[in-house]
Amino acid sequence: MRRATALWHIDPDDPRAPTVEVWEQLTPEQRREIVDSLPSEFPLDEAAPPEGDPHWHPVTRARTTLDRWFQRAGRRVYVSGNLAVYYPDERVFSPDVIAVTDVETHERDRWVVTDEGKGVDFALAVIVDGRRRKDLVRNVEWFARLGIPEYFVFDRKRGSLRGFRLATSASRTYEPVIPQRGHYASRVLGLDLLVDGGKIRFYAGEAAIPDTDELIDKLGSLVDAAEQRAQDLERRLDEEIRAREEEIRAREEETRAREEAELRLAEALAEIERLRRERGGA
Repeated sequence: MRRATALWHIDPDDPRAPTVEVWEQLTPEQRREIVDSLPSEFPLDEAAPPEGDPHWHPVTRARTTLDRWFQRAGRRVYVSGNLAVYYPDERVFSPDVIAVTDVETHERDRWVVTDEGKGVDFALAVIVDGRRRKDLVRNVEWFARLGIPEYFVFDRKRGSLRGFRLATSASRTYEPVIPQRGHYASRVLGLDLLVDGGKIRFYAGEAAIPDTDELIDKLGSLVDAAEQRAQDLERRLDEEIRAREEEIRAREEETRAREEAELRLAEALAEIERLRRERGGA
């Protein structure tokens, strides 16, 4: 059997997945060999320059928020980002955040469309000081041609959000997503996107989905409240124990006093009786 790499040459400077025609001619073993040969990193000319925490934080919040939401909802939605994506015979690219619906959600180091049997359904780009033309012009045309149903671009520095959607599965030109009261509806996710306080937020109906930082803060508040309740309960228990101990001591003192009084009374009665006997005898 011929080696798969001989049937499809992978250029290290421009790695690409096989064309659909070549892919259909490959055996399962040859397909796996080629997929494993595709680099999980992507060319430097395709990578955006480092933008530090202002870029990393919104990307991470979006990924973790979506991943946690779909897990809790029981939906099979694969959420990732900065992942090498390979469409047949296309340049590799890596959106900041991607979502693919109705697939297995296990970890991956690349997304090869022909191998997975499905392309990306949702892509999100976060701009800080990067190449706006790449995200807002080239990618809008490219992703539409690839058939990616939805593409959103969050410009953090300008506090703006833009959305693009294919009108039908056969369309290859995006239409803008028109916001309603600031909400950009994602049909793929079943959620709304909104810029709030300089951050991109996801909404389920009218309810904001909390991000990780908010959940940590909420959990911290719950822990603090639980600790305060525990301290209050411990203090009340201590007070009740002290009150019960004082009550027991008071009862014990009362019992001792009564017993002493009864003893003295008995002694007095005995003395009286003795004196009576002595008087009678005299």
